[in-house]
Amino acid sequence: MQQGSGRVSAHRDDEMKHQVQGLLRSGHPTRTEEWNDPEPAAEDDPPIAGGPVAPGRAPAGIETVRFELARYLGRTSFPAGPRELRGLLRAGHAPDTLVEPLERLPSKARYASVQELAVAVVSGPEKNA
Repeated sequence: MQQGSGRVSAHRDDEMKHQVQGLLRSGHPTRTEEWNDPEPAAEDDPPIAGGPVAPGRAPAGIETVRFELARYLGRTSFPAGPRELRGLLRAGHAPDTLVEPLERLPSKARYASVQELAVAVVSGPEKNA
């Protein structure tokens, strides 16, 4: 038994364990009330079922790549070149699939916004040279 003070009593803790027991065993909500289930994803939410968004994958459009880049880069990150932006993405623990396309961009290029960077990443280095 745990010693010390907890946020809930032992009785309440057992009650909470009993409430989620069906969910843990079945892997899906077991309640009959729909209002109590979590909401499904919205239509305009970016896809996350396949892992992190990667510019090389087919469904990754400019909007999706821009959204993912903006999650890790702030407005103060610009203007900057690919090398500085890669450093900022790595410092922000961005997934490698988002950082690696910046390695293929021209090293002398400068980007004024996340939109310009997303267009360059999606279009590829051959169009940016």
